[in-house]
Amino acid sequence: MVEEEIEVDVDIKTTADKFHMFIRRSQHVPKATRYIKGCDLLEGEWGKVGSILLWKLVFDGEPRVSKDMIEVIDVEKNVIQLRVLEGPLMKEYKSFLKTMKVMSPKHGGTGSVVKWNMKYERIDQKVDHPKRLLQFFVEVTKEIDQYLLSND
Repeated sequence: MVEEEIEVDVDIKTTADKFHMFIRRSQHVPKATRYIKGCDLLEGEWGKVGSILLWKLVFDGEPRVSKDMIEVIDVEKNVIQLRVLEGPLMKEYKSFLKTMKVMSPKHGGTGSVVKWNMKYERIDQKVDHPKRLLQFFVEVTKEIDQYLLSND
């Protein structure tokens, strides 16, 4: 199988810097969305490349976990990249890389745009593309945006 990718843009009202700074503080994310119940630091330091996080989440109504390593944090470009190490995804995919980039809106509008990109290699053709997971990140992004707007 070859590496494939899907992505989605989510318009938010929060500024790019504020949204990215909040996401970098992974331990605070569960306060902002009902989909993420916890985030534990297993190795390293919060918000540092090479650190390993254990996310506790609710996906399709089911509790799940995902053990991820932070591969990239670029404060200037508002990028965070996480590689999935363990969890249900690794039963269907040989590799899975999640990238979030927060950008200023086009044409000088307000708020910002969150781009979620997923690069993955399916174990075989029977495995679906992770479209439901992409939608999960859209919903999480919208809830975090609402949280940040209501806690200014």
